[in-house]
Amino acid sequence: MTDHRSASDPYAVGRPPEDELGRVPDWLRQPAPEVPPGRADRLRIALGGHSGKLLGGVLVLVLLAFFGLVGGLGYQGFQRWRQPAAEHPTVSLPVGEQASSSASPPPAAGPFDGTPAAAFPEGAAGIALPRAKRTGAFSEKQVADTLAKVRTALVTARLDRTFFTAKSPERLVRQFAPDARADLRDDFPTGEAGTYATRLAPGARLTADQPRVKGRISYRATKDSQGIRLLEVTTNFVWAYAFPTASTEPGDGVVVVHDTVVWSVAHPDDVDRSSAGLWIDKADSYASNIDCAAFDKGLLKLGKPSFGGPADPDPDAVFDPDKTVDLPDTC
Repeated sequence: MTDHRSASDPYAVGRPPEDELGRVPDWLRQPAPEVPPGRADRLRIALGGHSGKLLGGVLVLVLLAFFGLVGGLGYQGFQRWRQPAAEHPTVSLPVGEQASSSASPPPAAGPFDGTPAAAFPEGAAGIALPRAKRTGAFSEKQVADTLAKVRTALVTARLDRTFFTAKSPERLVRQFAPDARADLRDDFPTGEAGTYATRLAPGARLTADQPRVKGRISYRATKDSQGIRLLEVTTNFVWAYAFPTASTEPGDGVVVVHDTVVWSVAHPDDVDRSSAGLWIDKADSYASNIDCAAFDKGLLKLGKPSFGGPADPDPDAVFDPDKTVDLPDTC
């Protein structure tokens, strides 16, 4: 599911406005009326797909083998064959025999087990910065400072539990250029902030497990239509959050958010002091396994299991930062 957002031009007046953000795509946010089968269910369905003719043929062969056995052994031999085998006094069964158990397999040890997120780094450890170097008009120090600002904003927006439930978004908003803050504040009541920030719905809570994070960061020097020099930083991350659930199916308690955000900092010589600092130029995202009504308000809450979708039936695809965020909506 996708929810697109394009911020207004932060640096100049008169530039044609960016495209409005689209709605969050439906197919990832809204599960089908029936919960999709899990891996084990899909295996059972595959094995149950053989034709009646094949099963009938197998039954005929079994009956022929049975009566052939009776004819060859005679009645006494058949009786002996029917008698239960004597217990073996040893601990191990004889070679060729197998023991079976009807006990259920142990539950997963953690909420991410059985999903690709189990191999992701925990929390901020998953946000690695590229090496800073002089780029265009920006010195190595300016690049390093900008990357550090973006990382700090990412940690607050996607990993800070205090921010997730705070009434005010100022914990994040104050990290941006003064001229950018008013538009950011407006994003929270409309729900558009969900494309770049995590806020929990009332009553929703996370487990004690750290979110799992996978993605990458890149940067480049560019200019806007008015010739203002910009250092543009693009982040592309998958964030996996664990919510309490009674289900033992892998991933049923995991909400996945995949976002791509374009951040920028103008060259200090090209703008007023009030516009110097961090901006968000564009943000796109989708979320999976969510409560749709909450997500429409930019809030996260666990919904029904809904990994995968009609455009990509692979249930692991939502964990892949290399997959597109431009997906159909299911809410």
